[in-house]
Amino acid sequence: MNAIATQAPQPDCRESFAPAMVALDIDGTLLRTGEPVPEVTVRAVRRVRAAGHHVVLASGRSLVGVLPVARQLGMVRGWVVASNGAVTARLTPEAPVGYVLEQVLRFDVGPVVDLALAALPGVRVGVEETGSGYWVNHLFSPEQVNGAQRIVDREALKMVPSARVILQGDGVLSMVDRLRALRVTVNTVTDTWLDVTPTGLSKATALEGVRADLGVSPEDTVAVGDGMNDVEALAWAAYAVAMAHAPDALKTVADEVTGTIDEHGAASVLHSLLVERP
Repeated sequence: MNAIATQAPQPDCRESFAPAMVALDIDGTLLRTGEPVPEVTVRAVRRVRAAGHHVVLASGRSLVGVLPVARQLGMVRGWVVASNGAVTARLTPEAPVGYVLEQVLRFDVGPVVDLALAALPGVRVGVEETGSGYWVNHLFSPEQVNGAQRIVDREALKMVPSARVILQGDGVLSMVDRLRALRVTVNTVTDTWLDVTPTGLSKATALEGVRADLGVSPEDTVAVGDGMNDVEALAWAAYAVAMAHAPDALKTVADEVTGTIDEHGAASVLHSLLVERP
């Protein structure tokens, strides 16, 4: 899969002009972490939504990190998937906070915290508070996490079930197999960062629930991503697109490869949905 698509091929939904559901990863797909979404991509998202298609943000970020991107894109109504599929929210201006939590899948984080601190005493541990921030044992860089950070002791970290635990530090990859033996989902974000969520979920499991609620046909689904936590989402979609800088393992799941962020690859895929009715 070496070709870079300047205009992505059209999925089956174009022939009937049925609304498509387009799942978009955020970091590495819509934007560079710490930067806003390029204006070209903002305009493309708004045009696609105005044409009647459903754009769903699907990210490893916490909900607190997803919401500012949704606002930049003009999404005051719609759906977002956060925390690698553990959190699904419906955006609505009628809600006091701008969204309604439709699904939050939590798990007992105690065994994960205990294993991580026993294996790597210096590891940073963050236990996500949906819609707020994190309980942490040591502060993370503000550029790395979204929302407030509250330093608590080990026992407090384990107190409340959570949708997601983040682990950061040298050597965290050595814990992957042991963590998975706890029957949790582990996503490798970088060589020094792991996301841990409840068992049996991914972005795809949450996206399927959104698709069913929207009443979109499975043949009318599109997904765009750049990381290994996007594998299941791309496999779920009828039409899957990997960013040019994605790892080869993700590209093998994709139907096509689009450009980089600088080449506005995600915008190119979105533009392909804007087919005029005859």
